[in-house]
Amino acid sequence: MPEPIDRLADAVARGAHSLAIPADAVILLAVSGGSDSMALMHGAARLRQAGRVTWQLQVAHLDHGLRPDSADDASFAADAAVALGLPVDVRRADVAALARGEGRSIEDAGREARYRYFEEIAPAGALIATAHTADDAAETVVLNLLRGGGLAGARGIPARRGRIVRPLLAERRATLRAALDEAEIGYREDPSNADPSFLRNRVRAEVLPLLEDLRAGAVDSIGRFAGLAADDDALLDELAAAELARRLDGEGGIDWHEPPPVVLGRRVLRLAIGEPAPSAERIEALLEAVAGGRGGLTIELGGGRSASVAHRRIRIGLHP
Repeated sequence: MPEPIDRLADAVARGAHSLAIPADAVILLAVSGGSDSMALMHGAARLRQAGRVTWQLQVAHLDHGLRPDSADDASFAADAAVALGLPVDVRRADVAALARGEGRSIEDAGREARYRYFEEIAPAGALIATAHTADDAAETVVLNLLRGGGLAGARGIPARRGRIVRPLLAERRATLRAALDEAEIGYREDPSNADPSFLRNRVRAEVLPLLEDLRAGAVDSIGRFAGLAADDDALLDELAAAELARRLDGEGGIDWHEPPPVVLGRRVLRLAIGEPAPSAERIEALLEAVAGGRGGLTIELGGGRSASVAHRRIRIGLHP
């Protein structure tokens, strides 16, 4: 049986192969100090040490400043990277202040701050690797279903988005931790992950174990479902893009005579409106208005945008 450190390397290698990550890639590793990111860092370093890849590896850690001992996590992650001979960048952000200033939850503000930081420091052409696992993906699918998300929510966490890659997305957290423990590689436990006031933590601690108890392999099954949903969602996005291009009238409007099926129409409008995506209620109000042939009507879309409806045509723009 392979040594535990080699099992971590094999896990990273499997993900790298599925993502077609080049053997000579430049990769920025996002390392929090938790078990998943330590597995990613040690597995990637082992692959390079064994000569299986020639990756140029760098480590990044963002201290969210949410706990008195968060600086200890930063020092732990930095020391672990240095011990492996990897260059490391550590920064601190006041995530609580960001959340207040932007009207976001702590979780959303932290995620935004992390990815902004990674994009800022990653070299041109580098990949950014995060340590999301199959457990994270299943949690996200369940959360999105609880929130009433559509097919896009059922996709869960993408294995790749732009230059962000997640080579451990098919791996179970417990398997990675077992390998770390056998190899006597330490990691930090974030106490906020046990706080039941966060819905994700209750899904992790209560819902997924219950699903596994009801049917062994439930997490892997959710992952397969998410992959199928991703394929379907991507196809619908392609159809929506083609449908939008066909309906543009050349004068900044969208022709809604002979409307498309509702399921496609929703996507066409979301694509035309762009980010931030409007609420489902606003999309439905816009569909109802244009389908009824009502004129002189304006639908607020949020983000300083609105859609005007007249003669089965839609114009989307910013408020003056």
